[in-house]
Amino acid sequence: MDLHQLLVFDHIARLGSYGKAAVELELAQPTLTARIQALERAVGGRLFVRHGRGIMLSDRGAAFLPYARRAIEVLREGVEMGERAEQGTAGRVTLAVLESLSGYFLGPVIAKFRSEHPDVAVAVRAGNHESLLPLLRDGIATLGLVVWPANAPRDLTLRPILTLRESVVLVAAPRHPLARRAAVTTTELLHSARPFLWMRWWLAAPPRLTQLMERATDTVTVPFATAREMVLSGSGAGFFPWMQVADLIADGRLRQIKVRDLPTLSRVSALVQVERGVPLSAAATALVDGVRSRAEALKLLTRSSDARPRTR
Repeated sequence: MDLHQLLVFDHIARLGSYGKAAVELELAQPTLTARIQALERAVGGRLFVRHGRGIMLSDRGAAFLPYARRAIEVLREGVEMGERAEQGTAGRVTLAVLESLSGYFLGPVIAKFRSEHPDVAVAVRAGNHESLLPLLRDGIATLGLVVWPANAPRDLTLRPILTLRESVVLVAAPRHPLARRAAVTTTELLHSARPFLWMRWWLAAPPRLTQLMERATDTVTVPFATAREMVLSGSGAGFFPWMQVADLIADGRLRQIKVRDLPTLSRVSALVQVERGVPLSAAATALVDGVRSRAEALKLLTRSSDARPRTR
């Protein structure tokens, strides 16, 4: 059965006449009759019976009518939602994102997107790089903000849409001994960190930082959330991607410390889509634009960030 058959059934039931329904629907009567006959075959019996000179609903038809009307409403809503999804005003977008980018960087993007697209369902799945790749491979996530290059498995081809570069900074709480100095050496860092916090957020850590970690005698290996709380409480110092601590530095809750004998460190990430030959929806494209605007405002876009998503 289809929407056209249900509409014919509803009109005949409401008007009590095949002829009146044909006029209101602007259909030839043989077409209207054919649709009712097809619907009766689908439901397994007669929907109308003769009553004097007119017609009336059969018992089967009377029982079926409220469900037909409900189906008409649902189908109409579905058609409307389909049109709105094409326009980017409805639908669903799931984004897999590095945990370190899910707060300060992504939070304002999602807030603004939701205010502009209130009927688009948005889901954000945060985690480490390795946990995000299966979400993209299995189609659970539409877009991903992952470490770049991603070193993805062979069965997953990722296309970068935007490439972001953020600095990696050493931070400590204002009351920590290291925070009393604007710049320190690596030797001073290792002596005073107590402990030196080590977080795994590279696919391959920069050699100079790895060497620094190997020299440390007081080291704690912790996830991001634990490391943030430790440094905020004045326990230890560590290197964080800037996005992970930018709000805390701005609020004065953490201090950034320069390391004189260590080269500038940075981390590159990318907003990606999976190469499946399926273009992004209008809603997903709008979310990409939001991420781009945020990255531009924070001066994170690299020169290679000129790719555009494949859209409908």
